[in-house]
Amino acid sequence: MVTVDIKPSLPEALLKDAQAAGLLSPTVIERLLEEEVRRRRVDNLFAAMDRLATVDLLPLSDKEIAEEIRLTRG
Repeated sequence: MVTVDIKPSLPEALLKDAQAAGLLSPTVIERLLEEEVRRRRVDNLFAAMDRLATVDLLPLSDKEIAEEIRLTRG
C-alpha cells in the first residue's frame, strides 16, 4: 500500500455534502477510485469492441486458422 497526499480544491457546498455523506474517508475514496478505474476499463473495452465491429473482415477458413495456430506456436 502506498500513501498519496491529495489536496483537492472543492466548492464549499460540495465539500459539505461530501463530508456529510462520509465520502472523504480514505476507505471510501479508495472504493470510489477503484469503481472509476473499473468503469473506465469497461468503457474502453466496449469502445474497442465497437471499433472492431466496424472492421469488415472475411472469416478465416479452417486451413487459415490452422496456419495461424501453427505460426503462433512456432
